[in-house]
Amino acid sequence: MSRTRFTRRLPAAVAVVGLALAVAACGGESTNSAASAPAATADQLNPNADLSKQSVNVTVWDGYTPKELPQKVKDKLKFPLKITLHATNEEAMAKLTASGDSGIDVAFVSGQYAQALNEQGLLEPIHPELIPNLSNLYPEATQLSYDKGNKYSVPYTWGTTGICYRSDLAKTPPTSWKDLLSPPAWADKKVTMMTTERWLALPALKALHYSVNTDKDDEIAAAKKLLVEAKPHLLGYDDTTFGDKLKSGEAVMVEAWDGWCPTTDEKQNIKFVVPKEGSDLWVDTMVILKSSKNKEAAHALINYILDPEIHSWAAANINYKVPNKAAMDKVTIPKGSLLGIKPAELLNGESIIDLGQASLKYTRMSTEITAQS
Repeated sequence: MSRTRFTRRLPAAVAVVGLALAVAACGGESTNSAASAPAATADQLNPNADLSKQSVNVTVWDGYTPKELPQKVKDKLKFPLKITLHATNEEAMAKLTASGDSGIDVAFVSGQYAQALNEQGLLEPIHPELIPNLSNLYPEATQLSYDKGNKYSVPYTWGTTGICYRSDLAKTPPTSWKDLLSPPAWADKKVTMMTTERWLALPALKALHYSVNTDKDDEIAAAKKLLVEAKPHLLGYDDTTFGDKLKSGEAVMVEAWDGWCPTTDEKQNIKFVVPKEGSDLWVDTMVILKSSKNKEAAHALINYILDPEIHSWAAANINYKVPNKAAMDKVTIPKGSLLGIKPAELLNGESIIDLGQASLKYTRMSTEITAQS
């Protein structure tokens, strides 16, 4: 299975723009004129519209869709598709929340960011009658806590977070987040954790049996204490190359998103476990901007991406599960691959949601922890 390296999320130092949105979503004043634009009603959208007279601009992570997608869309749907890239959710937010029309019709963002955009009034409701391929989604994909019923977003990929480890170097397999936070002697300074703020906090919150979405000061303080105590025992913080560190033996245990844990490399004896205290359910979504002047074509694009032939590309090429049963049925799952995790198992994880102004607490905690010597 080929694997495209891209950056879904980066450390909290780049999160300022996203947090500005979170404040606005919590009652701050939006400067984006699109927020006051009315959503289209079903009778205002024409299912028989001439799509060749429209065009769609998309912002997405590099490597997250097939390179030939624009040509395929042109051939199949008869309208031009322009792809622009963002490296992080925060960079996407900078595009989408600037004053006036961003010029973006469809954006790929993680679930809690879609929630924040919707709360600020920037998203067009999803019109199911224009996306018949929604029927390909697993029933569990309609139960996501940030957007139950997929009212303003359509899930593209989903997964969970856990401990990725070298089974040949680990004297005992890890079973708890505490194994990462307070590693045994054989793993001391051979452990990495993430710096992206909500994922930095996740192991400590779950080890303490708290919600990953807590906004309680005492619970966040307790989690911070655990993370500060863990820091001297870490090899470092790593959001992108932890798999390489495992392969080289530089690390023996890492906090990892499931799709980035290289379990299919049989030579390396790499395994993945969701700790007994539980974990998250992360989702990357597709949303349509209310400011879009090409809403029929935007819906047609999402419907096309949900076609099993197209959507299965993501699972086969970036190793992330897609919430599309018809697409997953087309994927050959290699031995050891985490693509076999069932939707019901994923739904056991706690969806990370937007916390509005309370998100600042996590930014502050992350900055303070990673800045300490």
